[in-house]
Amino acid sequence: MVSESENLIEITDLCFSRGARQVFNGLNINIKRGLITAIMGPSGTGKTTLLRLITRQLIPDSGTIIVDGVDISTLNRADLYKLRRRFGMLFQNGALLTDISVFENVAFPLREHTNLSNRLIRHVVLTKLHAVGLRGAADMMPSQLSGGMARRVALARAIVMDPEFLIYDEPFVGLDPISMGVIVRLVRKMNDALDISSILVSHDVDEIATVADCSYLISDGKVAASGSPEELQKASSALVQQFMHGMADGPVAFHFEAPDYTEQLLGRDAD
Repeated sequence: MVSESENLIEITDLCFSRGARQVFNGLNINIKRGLITAIMGPSGTGKTTLLRLITRQLIPDSGTIIVDGVDISTLNRADLYKLRRRFGMLFQNGALLTDISVFENVAFPLREHTNLSNRLIRHVVLTKLHAVGLRGAADMMPSQLSGGMARRVALARAIVMDPEFLIYDEPFVGLDPISMGVIVRLVRKMNDALDISSILVSHDVDEIATVADCSYLISDGKVAASGSPEELQKASSALVQQFMHGMADGPVAFHFEAPDYTEQLLGRDAD
């Protein structure tokens, strides 16, 4: 059943741990329909883990995740797979299949999940490749692509099933300024042209500021701040200021917690 709520995804009091480490402790996030929502935070705060929880690759310890009005914890396997087909995913570094061509990478979801004829598959794939400017690269192999081209092919694959929700996991990592500009423009273009809702996980503050409608900054298992990129830039929180302006000194320490330096060098901690 499709919900009429303005929130496409509602995450409430989410708690999740990996062993003794608590990743989330009462996380609350609302992803609104038709917008690009950015999830930001220092490395190791669980941004990618959150995506896996949203798609139920992982199970939370407690709390709820409502996707389009449905508590995903109640779905059986068939309904869960049906829900997942409504998502498109751009993985970190593209994750293209290296032994097949660009065309077949984009066609792969169609061959797996539909009964379309080869003629229709060809039409859809070339249309999606044209949308990202790479129709001419259809016969190339992934090893022949630059990093930016590979990311664009991965985006074509992510939209080939015409998803309602599009997830980007660190889409800007490792790109040169020109490629990054292309991907930023495509993220905005795809969201508006396809009338979808997007979740963008990244720690690239400048790029987020140009493309996101709303941003959440996660720290210590909770939302440290939320709002438009402009609102986060002006936030008074020391943690937010440290992250948004890339300051070395602040609440996020440079050194990981460790025993006393002198004591450890002298070997006294081993006694």
